[in-house]
This record gives sequence, structure tokens and C-alpha cells, in this order.
Amino acid sequence: MQLRHLRYFVKIVEAGSFSRAAALIPVAQPALSQQIAALEEELGVVLLHRSARGARPTAAGAALYTEAASILSRMERIPQIVRSLGGDYHGVVRIGMSSTLASFLAGDLMEKCRAALPGISLRFSSDASGQLGARIRDSSLDLALVFEDEPTLGFARKPLFRQRLFVVGPRRAGRRPSTMRLEQLADMPLILPAHPNITRGMLDRLFSQAGIVPQVVAETDVFSGMLSAVQAGIGNTILPLGDFSGMPGRSMVWAMLIEPPVYLTATVIASSDVPLAPPAEAVRTLLGDFVMQQVQEKGLAGAEPLAS
Repeated sequence: MQLRHLRYFVKIVEAGSFSRAAALIPVAQPALSQQIAALEEELGVVLLHRSARGARPTAAGAALYTEAASILSRMERIPQIVRSLGGDYHGVVRIGMSSTLASFLAGDLMEKCRAALPGISLRFSSDASGQLGARIRDSSLDLALVFEDEPTLGFARKPLFRQRLFVVGPRRAGRRPSTMRLEQLADMPLILPAHPNITRGMLDRLFSQAGIVPQVVAETDVFSGMLSAVQAGIGNTILPLGDFSGMPGRSMVWAMLIEPPVYLTATVIASSDVPLAPPAEAVRTLLGDFVMQQVQEKGLAGAEPLAS
């Protein structure tokens, strides 16, 4: 077994097909198929289900993918570790952020990192918090800033602040209340994240406890999609964000705090099994300091800093 076999296999799983993987590597598709066939013969198992729609891992393939991704990630960190021994940080750091947090933090964070750590290049991803956690586990991300309902096991965690949830709806004429009770949502059309999702799981539990059957008219995992649907007047959404002053269309929406308070926790997570390379450790420190500075100086609506 050679490293190229693992690289090819990981790329096929991530791309979802031999043809897409061959275009990304790039390697001719017949040669790629031969390499995977040789790997399957060596291991004595079928690693991929092949069909007209693409390729997906078998149970054995899924296990190999987890281990191979971890091995390749460690290999990629070796140059970073060696080069950082002189005190200068160089390399790529892969960081994820929930789409809500990314909407107001990502650009400034990239600029801050470029100024403070010029030798480091951020490879940025935005996704739902649960999916980001999965990517930390499979070593395709180094760090992630996520929202948690309950503390997530299996990660090195640094909670930063508690964030209250808001009902966000289309702006209408007249006096607007600043708060809304959960029970008032029963008769409102809602745009909510699709399962599996941290916020959706919390809301479903709260609705069940209150005896509410929510009127879900649309589902989307993307923050911009939820906000766009609200602006179009389709319904209301629930977000851990109450200030839209820096976003397009801000005059078309309004936000109300949910009473009694409902919180998510903004947390930086990393693998508890694989130590971070020095560049990623430097970015983790910068990220925590930067986020707390934003919360404290900009007065993020509904945010409560946690003791470090």
C-alpha cells in the first residue's frame, strides 16, 4: 500500500465519482480505476460501490476513508511543524465556521489573520455546525467555530460566548415588539434549518415540550437562504443573530428576542486525538481573541461572553 493509493481513494470518496476525482487529481480515469482495484485486491475487500451515479464507500471503505484522511492530514502537517520551529508560522490552516457566524465574522477574520500571521493561508469552509464537527473528526478541517446546544464530546473545546436566539421576520409598518414568547410561534409560518442541525434539534425539543406543532413552510441550512426567504415574505425564521445592520436588505427584516431566553454556545473546536500543528495552534489563539474582541467591542446583540 502506498500513499498515492490513499490519496486517490480519499479523493474519489470526497468527489463522489471516479470521473470527478480523475479531473481533480488529475489522473486518467482508467489508471485511477486500476489503482483502486489494486488497493482492493491487496486489502481483500470491496471498498467502493460503483454505479452509474458515481461511487460511494462500503462499510470497509468508510473505515479506510477515516483512517486515510487522518494519515494524509498528518503528512500535510509535517512541513508546517518543521518550518514553524524557527518561530515563523507557514502553511495552510483549514478552518470552518457556521454559516450564521461566517456572515459577520469571516471577512474580518481573514484580514486579521493575513496581518498577524502572513505566512499562513486560511482555507475557509462554511457549513452547519454538526457537519463541521464531522469534518474535524475525519481530519478534513483543523478548527471550527460552531454553535453548540450541549457540550460536544470528543473535541478539544473552547467556549467563547452564549448567544440568545431571535425570531426574525419581515418588517411591517407599525409598532414592533422586542420580544416574543415561544408559544406565539405556533401560528407563524417558519423557515427552519433542515435535519440534522444543532439549532433545529434544539427547537424541535422546545416545541415538543411546549406542545407546539410548528408550521414549517421551508427548510434550508444556509443562513443567506433563510434571510432571503424572510425578506421575500415567505415566513419567519429563528436565528442566533439579531443585528443585520451590515447586511444587504437589512431594512426588510426585524428581530425579536425569544422569551424566556434560549441560548446556543459559540465554541472553537478541534480534534482531541490529533494535536494541532503550530500554525493551526496560532490560528486557534488568534480566532478566540478576535471573536471575543468582536463580541465585546461591537456589542453583538444577545451575546454574553463566557469566563475564560
